[in-house]
Amino acid sequence: MSRTQFAPFQLALRGLCIAALAFPALAHAAPAAPAHPSARTVLARQDALAPVTDAQAAVLAQRVKDEMRHAWQGYKQYAWGHDALKPLSKGAHDWYAQSLLMTPVDALDTLVIMGLKDEASEARELIATRLNFDQDMYVQNFEITIRLLGGLLSAYQLTNDERLLAKAQDLGQRLLPVFESPTGMPYTHVNLHSGKVRGNVSNPAETGTLLLEFGMLSRLTGNPVYFDKAKRALVETYKRAAPNGLVGSAINVETGKWVSTEAHIGGAIDSYYEYLYKCYRLFGDQECKAMWDHSIAGINSVLVDTSHGGLWYGHSDMNTGKRLKTQYGALDAFMPALLAVSGDLPRAKALQENGLRMWRVAGIEPEDLDYAKMKVLNGGYALRPEIIESAYYLYHYTGDTRYRAMGREFFEDFVKHCRTNAGFAALKDVRTKQKADSMESFVFAETFKYYYLLFAPKAALDFDAVTFNTEAHPLRVPAAPAASR
Repeated sequence: MSRTQFAPFQLALRGLCIAALAFPALAHAAPAAPAHPSARTVLARQDALAPVTDAQAAVLAQRVKDEMRHAWQGYKQYAWGHDALKPLSKGAHDWYAQSLLMTPVDALDTLVIMGLKDEASEARELIATRLNFDQDMYVQNFEITIRLLGGLLSAYQLTNDERLLAKAQDLGQRLLPVFESPTGMPYTHVNLHSGKVRGNVSNPAETGTLLLEFGMLSRLTGNPVYFDKAKRALVETYKRAAPNGLVGSAINVETGKWVSTEAHIGGAIDSYYEYLYKCYRLFGDQECKAMWDHSIAGINSVLVDTSHGGLWYGHSDMNTGKRLKTQYGALDAFMPALLAVSGDLPRAKALQENGLRMWRVAGIEPEDLDYAKMKVLNGGYALRPEIIESAYYLYHYTGDTRYRAMGREFFEDFVKHCRTNAGFAALKDVRTKQKADSMESFVFAETFKYYYLLFAPKAALDFDAVTFNTEAHPLRVPAAPAASR
């Protein structure tokens, strides 16, 4: 997902070896119960996951499809042409002065994958005829890149509609000025009309989560400038990591100095690590693979915490390794997917089990949890997809129906607590289940997509042929670069 915490709503070999030996036993066993009483009920329910047969999965896939259609119809009825639906007040929300059609662009590839042909056609025509990037307004480069640039490129590859590629190229060109900092790391915001930039304090997620989208734009247009700018930004971020490969959570893109040295795998950092591996997976970039190998070794040496029941990733100082917080949350829950796709199934399985524990504390996952006390720190639930993404990846790699059973539990809770008669609403607090008037576009791009792919036959999408960007837009390197356009 959009992995900074911004939203409009919103190399120790020894350590590695020890963990690798320990974690296989954790994969399907409930971790030892921590002392905090509130966790005991959670642990007692840990293995209460009835198997999901293929027939049951097919029914669930259809239910997901129906709920996707329900949310889309709500958007169409009450917010058509705007960025997002307000599902309680049945109004519309735009991020900026002018709509950039966030929901239609984010939703289009999911509509295509689900076979919702009429809905996909109407979304595509709206985008092709009304989306205009020549707007005199500042936008956030990171979110625009992962949602709109990624969405347009993926939809183009699924539909072969050249109008979508033209929109992507226009957008990519308008975003390029962000890279003109002294370090090559991007400013956070750019004016789509004038090219003026602002925002010199950024974070690794925003500086390092651009290469899949800009790189694909280079592959599809034959213009290397997009890949080169985004690759430099990623490398420059990595070059400022601590010797152990860890990065902090805030950096000045003009000076290259860290504003915060707090290291973790959550919002503001998460997708930086994701793209180190995925740019290797998508483009075969060996430099990215080397940066990933160094970084994940540091993560597993410094951030891993096995002292509070199984496997967690906490917060530490990037330089000293001192533990700062026993905090894990909804955005951190992408990590089992990343571990699985990069080949570390033992840790992926163990971490997903604790993701299930986190979900069960309040019957739906909180934004942030103190895992030492199993206590909710931030009770918001923004309809995030990461824990479902991880269940999908683990099911793909293991074939274990346990992950479909997890997904069924997540989906039932999601529908029970978040569905409205116009769509799906975020929760202000998972403990009270009070709804918020927000339904971000990533619900269509990611949450519904990952639920559907978890339950649908594997033929619905060839997982091994695509790489998902952090907004769940599947990208596929073409057989040969297209001619320059």
